[in-house]
Amino acid sequence: MLNNWKTLLDDRNRFFWVLQAAGWSGYALVHYIGSLMHEMRDIYALILLLGAYAGFLLTVPLRYLYRRIWDASPWLLIIVVLAASYVSAALWAVVDNATYWEIYKFGFSPDSNWFYFKNTIAKFYIMLSWSGLYFGIKYYQMLQDEKEKALMATSMAHQAQLKMLRYQLNPHFLFNTLNAISTLILVKENELANRMMSKLSLFLRFSLDNEPIKKIPLERELDALRLYLDIEKVRFDERLQVNFEIDEDVQKALVPSLFLQPLIENSIKYAIAKLEEGGEITIRAQRFSEDLLITVADNGPGCTKPLETLTKAGGVGLANTRERLQALYGKNYSFTLTANKPRGFRIEIRIPLEQVEQA
Repeated sequence: MLNNWKTLLDDRNRFFWVLQAAGWSGYALVHYIGSLMHEMRDIYALILLLGAYAGFLLTVPLRYLYRRIWDASPWLLIIVVLAASYVSAALWAVVDNATYWEIYKFGFSPDSNWFYFKNTIAKFYIMLSWSGLYFGIKYYQMLQDEKEKALMATSMAHQAQLKMLRYQLNPHFLFNTLNAISTLILVKENELANRMMSKLSLFLRFSLDNEPIKKIPLERELDALRLYLDIEKVRFDERLQVNFEIDEDVQKALVPSLFLQPLIENSIKYAIAKLEEGGEITIRAQRFSEDLLITVADNGPGCTKPLETLTKAGGVGLANTRERLQALYGKNYSFTLTANKPRGFRIEIRIPLEQVEQA
């Protein structure tokens, strides 16, 4: 039903004819109900129908006239509308009087010469009302069109922003990975180099196949994250330890694609890489009321800078992730940075819990 109504509204020509027929049918019905109070003859219903039909036909040319002068100056529009409404009303009054004469056949004669003028003025107000409704509906449709265009432009700008943020792959990651593969080939570790290249290929394919404006299940996001971590583990070996603590009921929760990778990359760069003995990263995901709470914590040396200044530094790490979340969720998210206990750095992200729809 809603789709049929939307289709009708989108087809402006059909919408006009539906309103035209409904409006003049309503006019005839209202006048007929009013005539029942005055014990009018049954034939009066036919007169009302013919009068409404005449109004229906006489207002059709007004539509095409108003289309032609739509872009004219306001004063010219007012003059044309008043003149066209009065001429149409006068013609309608003539047709109406002729209908009375032909149907009643009793030599219809007005009480005074003012009868025709008063009848014309009454119909002039009706024609003027029709013209006002026509312009009102047309202006409303134009405003709706402009609103849709503005929304579309905003949506396109929003998508462009998301794509820009999403495709800002850290060149250091690619450089370090390719450099590690090159080193493995030089030391004849061809099998390990080939495995690392395969992981890199799968990770990059995943990043290109998933649109930044769409969300993916958390389990797929974690699969991509494991690909990234497998590549990094070749570089850090036993120095990099990663723990996943993912609740079963949030495995299907929808999240932005590859939004965790910059956070893990940040932990590796500022925590694991700075410790000779290496370090540990813990990734937790759990339900928090009606939200999804994700925590990324490390046991690195922490940060000496004020935590509130970290996300303003730019780049593709914390600032990038926060901007993507803001673009996707507006104000309905939180992104907090705290010190981890007993040491290290903790990032907590809260977003609305949206589950994958079951087929």
